[in-house]
Amino acid sequence: MALNTSADSPIPVGQVSRLIGGWIDRLGAVWVEGQITQLSRRPGAGVVFLTLRDPSYDISLSVTCFRSVFDQVADVVSEGARVVVHAKPEWYAPRGQLSLRAAEIRPVGVGELLARLEQLKRTLAAEGLFAADRKKPLPFLPQLIGLVCGRASAAERDVLENARLRWPAVRFEVRNVPVQGVHAVPRVVAAVRELDERPDVDVIVVARGGGSVEDLLPFSDEQLVRAVAACATPVVSAIGHEPDSPLLDLVADLRASTPTDAAKKVVPDVGEELARIQQLRERALRAVHGFLDREERGLAHALARPCMEHPHRMVDGRAEQVDALLGRARRTLGHLLDRADSELTHTRARVVALSPAATLRRGYAVLQHQDGSVVRRADEVTADEVLRARVAEGEFAVRPAVGDRA
Repeated sequence: MALNTSADSPIPVGQVSRLIGGWIDRLGAVWVEGQITQLSRRPGAGVVFLTLRDPSYDISLSVTCFRSVFDQVADVVSEGARVVVHAKPEWYAPRGQLSLRAAEIRPVGVGELLARLEQLKRTLAAEGLFAADRKKPLPFLPQLIGLVCGRASAAERDVLENARLRWPAVRFEVRNVPVQGVHAVPRVVAAVRELDERPDVDVIVVARGGGSVEDLLPFSDEQLVRAVAACATPVVSAIGHEPDSPLLDLVADLRASTPTDAAKKVVPDVGEELARIQQLRERALRAVHGFLDREERGLAHALARPCMEHPHRMVDGRAEQVDALLGRARRTLGHLLDRADSELTHTRARVVALSPAATLRRGYAVLQHQDGSVVRRADEVTADEVLRARVAEGEFAVRPAVGDRA
């Protein structure tokens, strides 16, 4: 229950400590799993002091037990070992310190660890963290490589030396971290996340030499696996040797069997690339020469054709045909013109024969009034009217005689 306190009515520190102890005393015993980071067995002391740490998080608890409890597992348990403890929480009021009083300690065997890893593997696989379509391709030539490894380790030396032998200009951003023990997981996770946040890092290599199953457990930790799965930068796992297969190998974008293999897979070999470039140049040169030879043969074949050797032969061969067609056209046009001329002459003769002028030449005359109208009847003419008589070669005035109308 909450306490009713205020600035005017506070409660003493001792009472707070006793209340906390009362609440903790009501907690029952629990089974706790962790890794032993500190072990104190003072000679002659009846109590053994342990520090139990969560391998995935920076959290630890003090554990105490009677020597008789610890002596049962003293031969198989040491610092760094994983254990399962059956203990009851205790509150030490004078110091305000929480600890666990262990009644039983059981070491976690390799078989049990492997069974738990297999269960974790199935869980993560069901979430799709190991799916092939999540794998990101590595850049052909990374400009800056992030390397997470132990300080002055053989893995660091193998990666750096082999990578620089293959491509001398390659650059590394190295993060030295613990690669085993209780501090390994949080430090490796922090290093991977830091390198992933840098935009200039093209690929991240997590490397460690070989070791026992217990030594490689940090690289199968769920927190590390999820951190690598969340990386936007491609991650290469180079843990242990060929038979070793921590869960980091499954979630990484590329698995290398050894740190040396990681250097070979991440960085191209400059000698091989120069040889490949030379081969491509020679291949391109052969292709160009082949194309030119092919075109030269085609051009020579085209020039050897009769129409190309004697280009005027085709024109000369068609000249007679053109002359014949031209003569035929001229004859046809001449016949048409002669026929048209003959028809025109006949038509002109008929027109001339039927024209009034021809009639006038035969001695006839046309009488016209002064307004130019033709006289057709005798009663159209008056006695005093002057008429014009038109003949073939001109015209003259006439006056009708009196009595001629009859």
